[in-house]
Amino acid sequence: MVDVGPKPETARAAAASGFVAMSAATARLIAAGRVEKGDVLGIARTAGLMALKRTAELIPLCHPVRVSAADLSLEVATTGRPGVSIRAEVRGTDRTGFEMEALVAVTTAALTVYDMCKSVERGMRIADVRLDHKSGGKSGTWQRSR
Repeated sequence: MVDVGPKPETARAAAASGFVAMSAATARLIAAGRVEKGDVLGIARTAGLMALKRTAELIPLCHPVRVSAADLSLEVATTGRPGVSIRAEVRGTDRTGFEMEALVAVTTAALTVYDMCKSVERGMRIADVRLDHKSGGKSGTWQRSR
């Protein structure tokens, strides 16, 4: 592992996003709360938040960090590009960043959406998982250009 001991603790934040592409029919089932396994968005949100707290156990050589706040939002679109948009925001004060926590939250939530809906549609795609923003630390702020 990289030695972060000499680095100062600073306020840090990261945001990531992703998308689960699916048919409009599956998106409508999610929006109506009619998926057999239960509340897809609520369970996926909980799964993502639980997973981000275990990032250092999942990713080799990833430092455990002290997360002080996290938010995970999921939105269903039934028209246009049907699917579930996912966004995670993670904040805290530590010697290293929160990028991996935000990405783990998004991917775990996306996998949970897939798992809960696979009996309806196996052809769903997890797409566009990416870091959107990070701030804090020596490298400062980075923002994805749209």
